[in-house]
Amino acid sequence: MKRAGCKPATTEKGETVAAESQGIDPIHQFNINRLLDLRLGGVDASFTNASLFMLVVFLAITALMVLSTSGRHVVPTRLQAAAEMAYEFVASTVRDTTGDAGMRFFPFVFSLFMFVLFSNLIGLIPGAYTVTSQIIVTFAFAALVIGVVLVYGFYKHGAHFLHLFVPSGVSPALLPFIVLIEIISFVSRPISLSVRLFANMLAGHITLKVFGGFVAMLLGAGAYAIISPLPLLAITVLTAFELLVAFLQAYVFAILTCVYLNDAIHPGH
Repeated sequence: MKRAGCKPATTEKGETVAAESQGIDPIHQFNINRLLDLRLGGVDASFTNASLFMLVVFLAITALMVLSTSGRHVVPTRLQAAAEMAYEFVASTVRDTTGDAGMRFFPFVFSLFMFVLFSNLIGLIPGAYTVTSQIIVTFAFAALVIGVVLVYGFYKHGAHFLHLFVPSGVSPALLPFIVLIEIISFVSRPISLSVRLFANMLAGHITLKVFGGFVAMLLGAGAYAIISPLPLLAITVLTAFELLVAFLQAYVFAILTCVYLNDAIHPGH
């Protein structure tokens, strides 16, 4: 009788522990789920939750730009002030990094900056999907940047663009090694540019999920609930830090894009 009475309690406890461990799974938030199954010529073109939030980001940016510029008040509204600040911030970044010649790329850099920024910010909303936490998305952005650099560099300078890999003032004996290092550095640019953004967003969201799970577990842990404010305080600090990281990563992506574009505009060292 005693053993029979203890067995269900052990099972219930095991089920509770399993449910709790499943509830704080930090990787589950990055799963890609099909919302609409589509096949185009044998290619999987399904509309997923990542596609949905890309659309949400696009609509949010469009709404900000349209609503902020529709009135053009002498005394700017909050939306107009926010749009003008973003415009001036990116414009000054492009101008300071690439000069006046680089302002032709301002729409490109501004679009990248706003998309990355809004993707990061919307991803902080509970239940939302962080598009920039997927390496394929960030690598696509990075490949687009390097593609623009290569196309414009060869279009504008022709074979002279290859001088980018030949620094001036290097002795002929060291030149082959320096050229090899420059080529490796150039090839690694899309990798570092994409992994930096992806890793920062992934790590931040995993940390928030883990601390959120600690709060939920401690609140239901009886006597240990007294220390639940500690991880709750940590979540508050981490959320503020993630807001900073969201802006910082968008800025880093934009300024590195300007640096790479400057190599296409001025390929000589």
